[in-house]
Amino acid sequence: MKKIGIIGGLSWVSTAEYYKRINEIAKSVVGGVTSARIVLESVNRQEYVTAVMDHNDEAAGCKQIAQSARILQSAGADFIVIACNDVHRFVPEIQPTISVPFLHIAQVTAEAIKARGLKRVAVLGVRKTMECDFYPKIFAQNGLDTIIPDEPQRSVIHDSIYQELVHNRFLDDTRERYRSIIADLGARGADCVALACTEIPLLIKPEQSPLPSFSTTELHCQAAVSHALAS
Repeated sequence: MKKIGIIGGLSWVSTAEYYKRINEIAKSVVGGVTSARIVLESVNRQEYVTAVMDHNDEAAGCKQIAQSARILQSAGADFIVIACNDVHRFVPEIQPTISVPFLHIAQVTAEAIKARGLKRVAVLGVRKTMECDFYPKIFAQNGLDTIIPDEPQRSVIHDSIYQELVHNRFLDDTRERYRSIIADLGARGADCVALACTEIPLLIKPEQSPLPSFSTTELHCQAAVSHALAS
């Protein structure tokens, strides 16, 4: 089994979910008391938020993630997953500087949606996930269109993630706001929704979504186990 490198700490909630699901999936696939070979590099979220959110210093944020990737490479990771969607915007800059490949969350999500025969994907996440181009680019390469919430809806989603979800708070009122936003995106032509923040699938389950939903967390964890077990 290959060793999975995880860049975590970008919220402890998401990191815990990744560790839990990867090991649950590995056990269900292999059997017995199997657990995955994992090495975790946990970023100090406050340092990252101070750089990127408070000082708008993308270079400093990228430098922190690049350092974590190099640490995982030195620790023997065979590939790297980032337990955070929006940080994947740094992958194109970091990947050429290390020899260990990233398993990109947008690519595994695109493949799952394409396999279902769906084509117009609403993307929900923090602002940088919704407004940066890494999801649209990878989706377009897979024949998928991207739809993002309008500005007031993006504010609701982003603020709820930072003020509630990353603090492990999942409120019924917030869930209903998400359901309303997803329904509106469906009226705008979306045929499915990518829950592209690690914590959003902890708030809204597939049966609660007005559109077919894809948990990027779950898809990423499944792909990580498949990749680790591949010969």
